[in-house]
Amino acid sequence: MPRRSKQPPFTVALYVRHGRTPTTGAVLPGRAAGLHLSDEGRRQAEGAAGRIAALPNIAAVYASPLERARETAAPIAKALNTKVKVDKGLLECDFGDWTGASLKDLMKLPEWKTVQRYPSGFRFPNGESFTEMQGRITATATRLRAKHEGGAIVLVSHADPIKAAVADALGTHLDLFQRIVISPCSVTGIAYGSEGPAVLAVNVVGDLTELQPS
Repeated sequence: MPRRSKQPPFTVALYVRHGRTPTTGAVLPGRAAGLHLSDEGRRQAEGAAGRIAALPNIAAVYASPLERARETAAPIAKALNTKVKVDKGLLECDFGDWTGASLKDLMKLPEWKTVQRYPSGFRFPNGESFTEMQGRITATATRLRAKHEGGAIVLVSHADPIKAAVADALGTHLDLFQRIVISPCSVTGIAYGSEGPAVLAVNVVGDLTELQPS
């Protein structure tokens, strides 16, 4: 009787949105440099670090190059006695000409309805499309988890890329990804295996000890 091949183990990606900044909820900062965590955001990052450090088999901490993501990743890496690895694949969506604009002003634009209801058909002026962003974040997760098969990795990124990664894992069309909520310093867990992904938890801001593949 032929011997059954052993299935590769799950690799768990813990997507962490950066902590709150002084402009969270008011401005679309995009990839603009110089935006740091607020005092509340730093407290959120420390709290996330304590919760994540209680989990087993975390092999690495990766972060978007933007300051707010690296500042969120720093206490997590410290709690795990490791260093932050910066990866451009975890960057925020490139909002192009919309970068730095007030959300109140953007909501008045006719294009805003497209962003919310038909994001797969929208490209930010002189920027990235949501479809390109989703392809980038999923390709990045595939590349990084291949380096740590059977373990867990922390990926500190931004709300829209994480929402897109969740939609991809759920098999949900990108046009519905705006229904997913990703709060500052929340943790979203996805287990990736040979038979496809399993979404373990989304937008968790509390205890993480039960977050594991069943």
